[in-house]
Amino acid sequence: MKRDSASLDAFVFARRGTLLAIPAAALAVLGKPSAFSIAAGLPLAFAGEAIRAWAVGYSGVTTRSDAVEAPALVTAGPYAYVRNPLYVGNFVTAAGFAIAFTGSNQPLVRLAIVGGSLAVMIGVYGIIIPHEETFLRATFGAAFEDYAASVPRIFPALEPAAHQSGSYDPSVIGKAESRTFITFGAMLATLALKALRV
Repeated sequence: MKRDSASLDAFVFARRGTLLAIPAAALAVLGKPSAFSIAAGLPLAFAGEAIRAWAVGYSGVTTRSDAVEAPALVTAGPYAYVRNPLYVGNFVTAAGFAIAFTGSNQPLVRLAIVGGSLAVMIGVYGIIIPHEETFLRATFGAAFEDYAASVPRIFPALEPAAHQSGSYDPSVIGKAESRTFITFGAMLATLALKALRV
């Protein structure tokens, strides 16, 4: 049973991008934006992408692999506040787009679209975060245990961890984030088109 669970976790991890595209597609198809919802949601979406880019500057291109890998345990930058800043950034971006796309939907439909979209993300992250942490524990041992004991998994700490390792390299962001930027741009374009039709 444990092996089956590990196989499922690895399967979900390898296809996380495809799985997380489902809520984005639902927003693009079902969403009915309003001027207010766009004004309220887009700053949140951009803030989430900024968090993600900050994190990628520390973690590098390994974040795009189909299998978990980590050449080093990064604990600096956003990783000093939260163990999963990429996923926090993704969630903030998704929440922003969910708000932006659904301003003119009926309240119950809006609730279903927003709630369903974020629930899919929570489900995917609920599988892949423990999967990643199993790898990190096996790879870095006590160093990861110490890190996990001092830095929260999801909700950022107000103060950074005292011991930090890793450095910021903005040159990796373009390469590591190219697909994310394309997806983000596509969502912006779709939102603009839908807004013109409302």
